[in-house]
Parts: sequence; C-alpha cells; structure tokens
Amino acid sequence: MKTAVVYYSYDGNCAFAAKQIQSRFNADIVQIEVLNEKRRSGFAKYFFGGFQAFSGIKPALKPYSFDPAAYDLIILGTPVWAGSPAPAMKSFLSKTKISGKKICLFMCHAGGLGNAIEKFKILLAGNDIVSAIDLNNPAENNQAEQKQRIEDWCKAIQ
Repeated sequence: MKTAVVYYSYDGNCAFAAKQIQSRFNADIVQIEVLNEKRRSGFAKYFFGGFQAFSGIKPALKPYSFDPAAYDLIILGTPVWAGSPAPAMKSFLSKTKISGKKICLFMCHAGGLGNAIEKFKILLAGNDIVSAIDLNNPAENNQAEQKQRIEDWCKAIQ
C-alpha cells in the first residue's frame, strides 16, 4: 500500500510524530510550510494562532509537490489551534483536492483538542477516515511513551 504522510508543524510536535509514522510505513513525507511564517512564543503564539483559526485565515504556503492520486493511504497531521486544525492545513486542503481516499489523522495539542478531529473530518468529506489519534505535545512529553502510542496506532491501521 503506497502511503504518504503530509503534515504541518509549528513547534516540532507534529514533525516528531510525522517522522515516527513515516518510518513505520516507509511512506513518502511532505511537510507543509507557511510562506513568511512569523514565529511567536508564549501568550503571543496562542493569541495569534487563535486569531488565525477563528478568522478562517488560510495563509500562503511554500511550494510543495503532492499528488493524492499516487497514494492508497494518506496520513495527515496538524497542530490544534483554537480547537481546529491549523490554518496551514486548511490552506493545504483548500488547494489540494483529496477525494475517495483512505485517510488517517493525527493531531498534536497542548491539552486542548476541542472538536478538532470532527472539524478535520468535515474538511475531508468524500474520503474514508479510517483512524485518528490525538497526541499531547509528543516531542516534549515522555517521548518513549508517545513513540509507543504512535507505534500502536500505526499497527492498528495496517
């Protein structure tokens, strides 16, 4: 089964998970990057991210190469911003039409998942969402335990 892992990572948590998943599936990997992304920390990071998420902003992305038709399984990953998939992932999905595919989702958050998985599924209507997992800051919180959760999730998908 030809597999792709497509992800956006603001502070490294989704990158950590994506690399674990990519390794397990021997998948192609595509990192979504925002053009002219400004890095913020602390309160400013949450305020700015929440504003973007609530406002429906879809930032411009750096060029990427991804053809959904080439894959049997597409695994998408994003941080959670204000209870939603990050605006960068929304930009990706608005520009890259994915339909009729088996999809798995992973979402990284700092303890606030909200309705993010349900919102992600809505963005992917017309696809078969076979599995989803949420991870609480996997690059920062007990990496060994997080790697095991990711490994168990991957085994369940195959």
